[in-house]
Amino acid sequence: MEKTKFLEIVDQIVKSGLGAPVLMVVMLAMVILPLPPFLLDLFFTFNIAFSLIILFAGVYTKRPLEFAAFPTVMLIATLLRLALNIASTRVVLLDGHTGTAAAGKVIQAFGDFVVGGNYAVGMVVFSILVIINFVVVTKGAGRVSEVTARFTLDAMPGKQMAIDADLNAGLIDPEEALQRRNEVMQESDYYGAMDGASKFIRGDAVAGILILVINIIGGLAIGTLTHGMPLTDALHNYTLLTVGDGLVAQIPSLVLSTAAAIMVTRVSSSQDMGQQIMHQMFDNTKGLIITASVVGGLGVVPGMPHVAFLSLAGLCGVAAYLIEKKKKDQAHAVQEKPPEQPREPAEPKELSWDDVVPVDTIGLEVGYRLIPLVDKTQGGQLMTRIKGVRKKLTQELGFLVPPVHIRDNLDLAPNAYSIHIKGVSFGEHEIYPDKEFAINPGHVLGSLDGIAAKDPAFNLDAVWVDAAKRDEAQTLGYTVVDASTVIATHLSQILKNNAKDLLGREEVQQLLDNLGKSFPKLVEDLIPKTLPLGIVVRVLQNLLTEDIPIRDMRTIAETLAESGIKSQDPDVLTAYTRIALSKSIVQHLNGTGDEIQVMTLDPQLEQILQQSVQAAQEGESVMEPTLAERFHQSLTEATVRREMAGLPAVLLVAPSLRQLLAKFVRQTIANLHVLSYNEIPENKQVKIVSTVGA
Repeated sequence: MEKTKFLEIVDQIVKSGLGAPVLMVVMLAMVILPLPPFLLDLFFTFNIAFSLIILFAGVYTKRPLEFAAFPTVMLIATLLRLALNIASTRVVLLDGHTGTAAAGKVIQAFGDFVVGGNYAVGMVVFSILVIINFVVVTKGAGRVSEVTARFTLDAMPGKQMAIDADLNAGLIDPEEALQRRNEVMQESDYYGAMDGASKFIRGDAVAGILILVINIIGGLAIGTLTHGMPLTDALHNYTLLTVGDGLVAQIPSLVLSTAAAIMVTRVSSSQDMGQQIMHQMFDNTKGLIITASVVGGLGVVPGMPHVAFLSLAGLCGVAAYLIEKKKKDQAHAVQEKPPEQPREPAEPKELSWDDVVPVDTIGLEVGYRLIPLVDKTQGGQLMTRIKGVRKKLTQELGFLVPPVHIRDNLDLAPNAYSIHIKGVSFGEHEIYPDKEFAINPGHVLGSLDGIAAKDPAFNLDAVWVDAAKRDEAQTLGYTVVDASTVIATHLSQILKNNAKDLLGREEVQQLLDNLGKSFPKLVEDLIPKTLPLGIVVRVLQNLLTEDIPIRDMRTIAETLAESGIKSQDPDVLTAYTRIALSKSIVQHLNGTGDEIQVMTLDPQLEQILQQSVQAAQEGESVMEPTLAERFHQSLTEATVRREMAGLPAVLLVAPSLRQLLAKFVRQTIANLHVLSYNEIPENKQVKIVSTVGA
């Protein structure tokens, strides 16, 4: 019962977050208050066990960030060891004249049993431990931490851009993007903290040497001058106690340094360190066979220890045989299938309308080398990425994006893919599934060796590089994605640019049915009382063509119900709907600012365009070709200037010109947005930044 209450108290302390403060108070008490030998034994044993727990936690951690508290734990363990050194030093110097058991059984055991009671041997063993810890393990781990921290920090911009690219492509949702950004920050903080924590361990090794020298000199002085001991007895007692104290502190220090080295040198994987080593070292048995041959050859040389060499050679040979046998058994089990019964050829059935295969709304055809990207059993992630694209576009556009039908096409190049909408190809590209795609966002720090290419979605310069160069590319500022992400991003951009082709009568009817569940009277007044379904479909398609989402179906339906009485022209109804959605349109372009910066037309040019619109209504030519070319060039230059300044390009025109100019720039100047005067909300202030066509 008392044991249960004690465990409950410990559990409450841990859950309340008081564990670390309590430990710090205990360490402070160890520094100030004298401890009896039995408490020293308890704390030294706890120190050894604590170090082993940290070591095995590092060994069985699959990713370094799963043990993100390791630098802090390492610091606490180092401070605990230093506090124990101070406490044991006090006891050794006060009671060392009474014998080697003055500082407890643990120190006595390490002084008498581990080094055989010979303080000269103890000094040598202690020195070797300090050299191994200080020169080899700690120095190497510190260097790895320093380099890793620097490269992790340099690679942060590339990793952040890769996360943004995945988010924009719909491969991940905002929550996962936030989680991945936090992991990037934690990774940088972790290796930076490891770099600093390794300095504490190196300082602890130096402190161990100084404490050893001080204890021996102080012990000899106290033993001979204060207690009147013979020099040989004082040297024996105090040296053995000091060496035992040093060993019992340096062994946990070496264990902790090894844990730190393991944590900073390991690679993130789905396996712990033991599984990684077994799989990567012994999966190929050639190394074991050659080792068995070499060691066996040495074993038959006269004068060599035959039993040791031949035993080890036999062990390596047996291990190689068992590993090969296991691999063959696994391969045989996969290949072994029950024999299929011969089937009689079925009689061909008559053709029917079921044999007429409709055209897929969205299709993706891949070459035969890209099939593993689609096959989940081979680790393909393309299906998951495409589902993410559909989910993101559905949320952005406001209607359910149809499924993507994927099939292989032997007529394509092996590494090529083709994206179709209603049977028409909208994009083709060639990729390399075994490489990484490094995209140049425009401000990289160097060049990469690889296969030069163009990003199919945004036409940016890019390079196909080996997977081993991923970190190097991110450090140089490239946005690095895999082959599946390239296809998914290209698909997302094509579907977004051609959203109107994905919206038909069935989709619009489904939107109206969903709206009718909440606003039945509104839908009843709209269709078929005011407008036929076909007109509503045309209006929604016009909005999608102009990159306006149709999520706000209530506002769209209310506007069409009111304006449908005046006109049933889809273009006129689209203009009315744009005015109703003006707040969301302007917010999408300009954010939540009170001021919107726009470009306007030169008055003379505007007058000419007004005349062109009237001529078009009478069936004449809309715009003279030379004027159209010069006007297009002026718009392009003005748009580029706005983009270089990081600001949206908005052209504000008269309502009668908006539709004409929107069609004029839609295909050639994609980033220019054309608004009419009556589409500016009342709460927004207009600032004219330039005039086009002077």
